Amino acid sequence: MDFAIETVSLGMRFGDFIALEDVSIRFRPGTVHALLGENGAGKSTLVKCLIGYQKPSSGQFIVLNKEADFASPRQAHEAGLGMVYQHFTLAEQMTVAENFLLVRDPIPLVVDWPKEKQRLSEFMNAMPFKLDIDTPVSQLSAGEKQKLEILKELFFERRILILDEPTSVLTPQEADEVLGLLRKMATETGLLVILITHKFREVSGWCDMVSVLRKGRHVGTVAVAESDNQRLAAMMVGDNEDAGQSAKATPNSGHTSDKTAGLSITDLILDTDRGRRLDKLNLTLSGGEILGIAGISGNGQRELVEILSGIHAHYQGAIRISGAVFNGSRKQLRVLGLNIIPELPLQNSCVGRMSLSHNLAFRDYDLPPLSSKAGFLMLGRIEAAALDKIAEYGIRSPGPAAPIEKLSGGNIQRAVLARELRTDTKVLVLYNPCFGLDFGASAFVHAKIREARARGAAVLLISEDLDEVIGLSDRLCVISSGRIALEGDPKTLTTAEIGLHMAGHQVS
Repeated sequence: MDFAIETVSLGMRFGDFIALEDVSIRFRPGTVHALLGENGAGKSTLVKCLIGYQKPSSGQFIVLNKEADFASPRQAHEAGLGMVYQHFTLAEQMTVAENFLLVRDPIPLVVDWPKEKQRLSEFMNAMPFKLDIDTPVSQLSAGEKQKLEILKELFFERRILILDEPTSVLTPQEADEVLGLLRKMATETGLLVILITHKFREVSGWCDMVSVLRKGRHVGTVAVAESDNQRLAAMMVGDNEDAGQSAKATPNSGHTSDKTAGLSITDLILDTDRGRRLDKLNLTLSGGEILGIAGISGNGQRELVEILSGIHAHYQGAIRISGAVFNGSRKQLRVLGLNIIPELPLQNSCVGRMSLSHNLAFRDYDLPPLSSKAGFLMLGRIEAAALDKIAEYGIRSPGPAAPIEKLSGGNIQRAVLARELRTDTKVLVLYNPCFGLDFGASAFVHAKIREARARGAAVLLISEDLDEVIGLSDRLCVISSGRIALEGDPKTLTTAEIGLHMAGHQVS
């Protein structure tokens, strides 16, 4: 049988670090083939070699029955390969048509716009989803931008399409629409789709084959129809109990609610220079409960977290923490037991060049025993406290004196959890806590969230990963245009119902 791509003993080294070792995988045309693996497993390195960004250190790969040695992405494009990246590569102030033109190799000096627009219109008419080619990209929704990224590659008749987490900004309905289109095209035209994803739902729903990488090696390739989530999780991280539990993502039950502790938000309004970001948002959260908030990025989630962090002071409405009126000061957050795990912690809650031990001390550095009565830092005690947290949370680092920016994303998140999760935490707010983390690190974070709930903390989980919200929450809300659009039990709400409200549609 012919293969669209075949890697043969592919290896990639960066100095002494081995990113890929003896990787041999066959990708058949006419299939959607998933690549699974933790961060650092080698997925990105593999596709960068395929698309011509990096030259492998050893081995070879065969593309459409020819040995390939691409020196640049342009050569890969000429051979029929295209890639849709996790982050948009669009010119926001240009139109849809102009963004299509930017993909041309080379871009013509003089553009025959009537001819180009006719070609684009004919192409759009043949696609299941369409975009107005004269619309500026800045006016498109996140879902429309992702569709444009995919349409650009399809327009130039790529025979092999690589997608890196393509549904992270889509509603479930949009994700199904996009993946359904690609699955249909693969079946009907022989297109090979290589899908990098961490969502088991996408693998089981739309993929034919799945290959798993672990620590730079190819663990195995299996047919999706002959596998299940637990087996795939075990292949990714090893056959252990955490992998199975995280893959099942069973809803939580049996939590203990403490009505005397929690968070209450009433008619919260926030106006900024970008318009109204929160519009009479209301929610209540009790101790011993995980309230999950699902939504597409840009619907007020970040602003809500910033208000609770004390960043925004000029808002309307009322916020109470454990019954006390919220004022956003650092002292009050500490006294009331409000702890926050922000999105991208290295950017938002750490100082990268400072040591791990000093970052771990940020919350209590000015209190005994970390400082003296005279206000002097007790450096020995700070280091000793850091060593205790490093051991308790399994933080892998060169040592407490190492700059925190030198740690991996998962270990930075462990450090922030070690600092913010305390036995006296009353309210815990988390915003996209597993963004960019691998499977094992995500399972660790989820376990710590459940432990906080078990201790009686009121947990507000804000995440754009719908599977994460459904799997962890006792109660689920959907945020849309700065207000709560839906509230219910995650065990009974359907994905379709949640997705419609995420997209701003009411369900009759």
